[in-house]
Amino acid sequence: MKKKTFLKAIFYFSIFCILSIYLSNYAIEENAKEKVFSETKKIPSNKVGLILGTSKLLNDGRINLYYKYRLDAAIKLYNSGKIECIVISGDNSTKNYDEPTDFKNDLIKAGIPENKIYLDYAGFRTLDSVVRIKEIFGQTSITIISQKFHNERAIYLAEHFNIKAIGYNAKNIYGNYGLKVKLREYLARVKVFIDIIFNVEPKFLGKKIEIE
Repeated sequence: MKKKTFLKAIFYFSIFCILSIYLSNYAIEENAKEKVFSETKKIPSNKVGLILGTSKLLNDGRINLYYKYRLDAAIKLYNSGKIECIVISGDNSTKNYDEPTDFKNDLIKAGIPENKIYLDYAGFRTLDSVVRIKEIFGQTSITIISQKFHNERAIYLAEHFNIKAIGYNAKNIYGNYGLKVKLREYLARVKVFIDIIFNVEPKFLGKKIEIE
């Protein structure tokens, strides 16, 4: 009898998990329709573009294509005149790991003026990046720069915190590596609603930074 009850509990829990993933994914994708863009000529202008950080290199030393394509997208968006400034929000949790500075250095090499680049060293996760762009950098209307799936999730979070957001889609990654990221994304979308329900806040806030 106990075994039967246990199996039934596992069954219902599995159904709950599947439904949670499906509904979270559906809600976030539907909300982002007509708010994500892959062409500069179609995207509305914003003063600030927000790059969501990622590591520059993979564990084997190769360039992380998610990084490369987000960098390329930010350069293209700036050069098209669709953003005036760039905020790079990423992880700088240790001395030897600094996502924002890596992006900054490569943006400068590509010709983006240094005084148009602002760094957010406490963007440990998407929620932190989105809240901090408002609370620290004072922006309530932004263009988020990342891959489409990431933009969709970030837009949902931004709107929850009363930020008007659109997304400019960096080129996506396919194959085995892209599949692993996509699978993690499904769980991250469920986490969006858990964070909202429990009113999760960023790890750090801090002093305000004025964007000129």
